[in-house]
Amino acid sequence: MNANDVALYLQGNPDFFDDHAELLAQLTVPHPADGRAISLTERQLHALREKIRQLESKFAELLRFGEENDQISEKVHRLALALIEAEDFETIRQAILLNLLEDFSVPHVAMRVWNSVLSREGPEFAPVSEAVRLFAGDLRSPYCGPPSQPEVTGWFGEASGRVRSMALMPLRRGVQVFGLLALGSEEPERFYPEMGTLYLGRIGDMVSLALLRQLG
Repeated sequence: MNANDVALYLQGNPDFFDDHAELLAQLTVPHPADGRAISLTERQLHALREKIRQLESKFAELLRFGEENDQISEKVHRLALALIEAEDFETIRQAILLNLLEDFSVPHVAMRVWNSVLSREGPEFAPVSEAVRLFAGDLRSPYCGPPSQPEVTGWFGEASGRVRSMALMPLRRGVQVFGLLALGSEEPERFYPEMGTLYLGRIGDMVSLALLRQLG
């Protein structure tokens, strides 16, 4: 009889140790940490404690994620209220900058708008290349990752050379993209490809609606 035979026998006879309870006290196995001999019961208790520790760690992680999501949700809510209260383009622009720079702690924020019924002065209405328009039009969700569009990175001015990660949110009028909201950071992992984009997408939607209300 080999080890597999023993394992199969015990699996097929779950009441074996009920009938031979004294074996539980007699049989020993190595301790997982220091290798000393311990009983099967003690080994089982150790395994249960380790499982509980892992579950507690996972629960603490879930709580932390929940708290972080609550904080982000509150910030998005404050941005939404500011955009609703904004009565003209300038107050919309200020609401975007104030909330993203201060509330979300994003160090660099830039925006471009094109195909607007009403054009205005300011960097937000500066010419944008056809390549950037096509890039924005192809986005189905916000882009997160390293700078991929040198022209867009240049929107951050003197800070453009220090930007190591970006989030780009297309601004939409229905299915048509009419602009791009860009966030930049010197931290390579602030915006990374695998990160969730739910809140970024919502911010892009809110900014789009607020701008359309003023620009048509």
